[in-house]
Amino acid sequence: MKNNKTIQLDKRYLRMAHIWAENSYCERRQVGAILVKEKMIISDGYNGTPSGFENVCEDETGTTKSYVLHAEANAITKVAKSNNSSEGATLYVTTSPCIECSKLIIQAGIKKVVFSEKYRITDGLELLERAGIELKQHEIN
Repeated sequence: MKNNKTIQLDKRYLRMAHIWAENSYCERRQVGAILVKEKMIISDGYNGTPSGFENVCEDETGTTKSYVLHAEANAITKVAKSNNSSEGATLYVTTSPCIECSKLIIQAGIKKVVFSEKYRITDGLELLERAGIELKQHEIN
């Protein structure tokens, strides 16, 4: 029974991450992230340019600009600026993390990552597995 409740809750937070992704100005891919601890949302993020920059993620050729922040990085740095701690939290993200975000997830003390879409490059997931972080993939409906 508890496992089914956990899956339902995971899917709800994932749907919220998908809604949050709609805030992104990126055209190639919109990604959203929600950071949850003890059933409370402690941070959120979506992919985009740093604060104060233009809200344009791609250059004229359609290539993502090098300084675009990923949703996970935005959520982790946002919680770092608050009085909350991400130690032991769960990250809900629409697309599985890249290697750079996976390093941040490990260092932030996040214990579980739930995602809906697997990114084509899986080295980030491999690193998270190696670090003992629980990984769950759920399709949302």
